[in-house]
Amino acid sequence: MPKAPDQTTNDLWHVVAATEELAIGLVETTLLLDRRIALTRGLDGEPVVWLASDEENGDEIDAETVLDRLPVRTAYGYTWTCLGTPSAELFPIPEYAEADRTNMSCGSIGIHVSAPRAVENFLDMGHFPYVHTDILGSEPHTEVKEYDVEVSEERDEVLATKCKFIQPMAAKSATGAMEVEYVYRVPHPFCSVLYKSCPEDESRRDVIGIFLQPMTEETCRAHLLQSMIDSYSTVTDLRRFQQTIFGQDKPILENQYPKKLPLDPRSETPIRADKSAIAYRRWLSQKGITYGVIPQAS
Repeated sequence: MPKAPDQTTNDLWHVVAATEELAIGLVETTLLLDRRIALTRGLDGEPVVWLASDEENGDEIDAETVLDRLPVRTAYGYTWTCLGTPSAELFPIPEYAEADRTNMSCGSIGIHVSAPRAVENFLDMGHFPYVHTDILGSEPHTEVKEYDVEVSEERDEVLATKCKFIQPMAAKSATGAMEVEYVYRVPHPFCSVLYKSCPEDESRRDVIGIFLQPMTEETCRAHLLQSMIDSYSTVTDLRRFQQTIFGQDKPILENQYPKKLPLDPRSETPIRADKSAIAYRRWLSQKGITYGVIPQAS
């Protein structure tokens, strides 16, 4: 029998679907923290989420008949819910509201690995030349340069800055290799947001988010966001670029063992490039997260 999630995890807002992909009047089912939930949209276009009973995917339903609902909010093109008592707000991504950006969901992809494992992979720059060859990295430019990491108690997030890497094709709009500067935020135990140099406007940054839906302790769904400054590429091209990157990551992720993320820093040998991952593990431990991780021995 699955163990109950820790209180912190239970009270988080969790992403469950791209809002525009939820059909009006039809049921979609999924898993969240080992619980089966159902989703639909009402005639007003607003999503409705509830604990599923005997509903199946594709069943017709009038959203008005769903009385025992879970909390819902929409943000960044996605629907979020909570099995416990959620906070009033979700973490901010102010760039998403800028009028000249192209905002899009880039798919919801199942992964046989825990949500924290997937976040940690997102923070790792060391694999760029070997997994994303000739796109996000290439030999001989394999060095991860020194960068800064902080855990902010005030903002309740992990922040990595001054991350620089030479990339042959940093974005769909790139016309050649460039040194790219990254800023990584982890504002939620199962979500991360990346800000990277924008080839089209050096004064601004493209934004890429990965929002992980913890289905079970060892499986999750990655919901991908892009908020781009790109006046040339089509939405289809931008999506395809991001899906190519994630498609290269997926088999690497799914071959990691253990599937849960160990929080004990001695369990896996760290290197300098792992500074952000070490800070992330420490932050999860401090927050009392036990779902999808192997807690540090006391």
